[in-house]
Formats: sequence, structure tokens, C-alpha cells
Amino acid sequence: MFVFPTTSWILKPGRFPRQQSIIYAISFLALLAAIKTGSEIYEMGDNHYVVLGASRDSTPMEIKRAYKRLSLELHPDKNSSPNAADEFQRVKESYDVLMDVENRVVYNKFGPDGIKNNKSTFDEQALLFEMGIFYATWFMLAYILTMGKKSSNSRTYIFTGLIVMLLVEITLMTTENPFPSWWFPTTTEFEWIWLIHVLFPAYMNGCRSLGGFLYVDVEDNMKKIMVALHDQNRDIMLVMRDIQLGVHHLAKNGVIASNSGNPEFNSNSNSNTNSNSNSNSNSNPMGKIKELEERISVNNVHVAQAVTQLKQEGAGGSGYGFYLMIIGYIFISYIF
Repeated sequence: MFVFPTTSWILKPGRFPRQQSIIYAISFLALLAAIKTGSEIYEMGDNHYVVLGASRDSTPMEIKRAYKRLSLELHPDKNSSPNAADEFQRVKESYDVLMDVENRVVYNKFGPDGIKNNKSTFDEQALLFEMGIFYATWFMLAYILTMGKKSSNSRTYIFTGLIVMLLVEITLMTTENPFPSWWFPTTTEFEWIWLIHVLFPAYMNGCRSLGGFLYVDVEDNMKKIMVALHDQNRDIMLVMRDIQLGVHHLAKNGVIASNSGNPEFNSNSNSNTNSNSNSNSNSNPMGKIKELEERISVNNVHVAQAVTQLKQEGAGGSGYGFYLMIIGYIFISYIF
């Protein structure tokens, strides 16, 4: 209700130069996504690793040492802050989650809600079912929002982004320790999945706006070109017929002299054989015009056939085979 109309207003033809319109639209979407995502990250607060000052690869001994240090600093008996009890309780909660090996894995994959709902990383059917509902909903919504020929490129971009996001999420959820130790050591798989989910609406709106703005209907342009060539050939035919009639009229009235009055031609014509009569007849203006008219007629027939074929044929193929191949790959990988 807000993002797409605004980007459409920015990308309206004639409002800004083409390149500037694209830069303004992308900048607007990036700024809006940054503000929205930043506010949500601020509301989420620090995760358990940040609270304890630990990392994903921290050992139980390191976590226990960090908890002991913080508990001495933040204990209500020694901390004069009005929020001392809440701060200490947060440290205690982080310690309890990270010291339990199973809860730690669940927290990394599902976040705080996974701990509250007692989720398990071994229940792959439930995991894939939830992911299937999420992505099926976005697929249907994206398809509805990109209906129409002009949005075909946008639909392709969005579906490709969804498939990439799905593959990334499956990899993060089914792989133990998918990140190296140096890659944002205090972040979890759940936070990265949450981040791409949050950024996807901005990506989808950007694809909708820029895809429609950059769309070029090649098939329609080809039809217009072929129709224009067809009309051009028809006009040339009409002009050639007028020229032919004009030349015939001039020859009939004696304006164009006959070759029979030329002594040189008469002497040469006596030496020519009957086999050269056709080439001589094609050398005069009437013959050349007739020959050109025949060639244009042949080309006109070919162009007319191409125009008819373009009008009858629809879009010549789609990219759904690519998506079916990836879905089949995911299915086969899960089965075997």
C-alpha cells in the first residue's frame, strides 16, 4: 500500500532520467528496509551469546567462566542499577540455555521460540512442513502480485529469490555448524534466516517496480516491426505499379524513344540470337521495374507469413522448467 506506489511514482517515465530513476528507487527501498530491519533488531535485543560475551564455538568451560564473571558484576547485591534484577535474570537465562547442549542447538536453529515450544532439530517432517507453508504462501502472493505479461520478469526475479532463500534456509537448518568460526561469531542460524525473511518483502517490491520499469516486450516489438515491413512492402508495390503505369504511358505517347530508331542498335540487333531476347527485354526500364516488382512481391509474401505466425503464436516458452528442476533436486536430496 505504500512501498510499491512510491517506487512506481519514482519510476514513472519522464519524471527523472532513466538511470537516476533506478538509483532513486533502489536507494528508497534500501533506506526503508534498513530502517525497518534496524528497528526490529533493536526490539529483539541481544542474543544469549552477546549477553554472555561468548561465541558459537565457546566451550562449556568458557561459558561457565563468562557467567561467573558477569554474575559477580550484575548481581543485585553488587549492582546499583534499577534494572539489576532483570539484567541478572537475563544472564542466568542465557547461561541455562547455552550450557545445555541440546537446548543450545535448538536455540541456534529456532531462536527463543524454539526453546519455549520445545522444538527438536530431529523432527525434519515438522520442519519441512512449516517451511513449505511459509514458502507456498509467498509463492502464491508473489504470483498474484505479478500477474500480467508486463510483470513476467518481476515474477522470474521473485521466484528465483524465493528458491535461493529456500536453499539457504534448508542448508542452515540441516547442517551442523554451517558457518566458520570467524563469520560473525555471536550470530546464530536463526538470526540469519530471520534476516532474509525480513528483507524479502523489500526485495519483492523492488523486483515488482524495477522489473516492470525495465521490461521490454520483445515479441510485441517484433510484431510491430514485421507489420511495419509488411506495410512498407505494400506501399512500395503500389508506388512501383504507379511508376510502371507512368512509364507505359510515356512509352505509348512516344516520349521514350524506341530502340528501333537507333542505327547502332539495329546493326547490333541483327547479330544477336533469339536466346538473348529475354535479357534485352529485361534491360529496358519496363523490364527492370517488372523484375523489381516480382522480387518485392516474393518478399511481401514471406513477411506476411511471418506476421501471421507471430500473431498466432504466444510466448515461446517459459522458465518453469528451471524451477521444477530445483524442486525435484530438493525432493530427491530429501528422499535419498
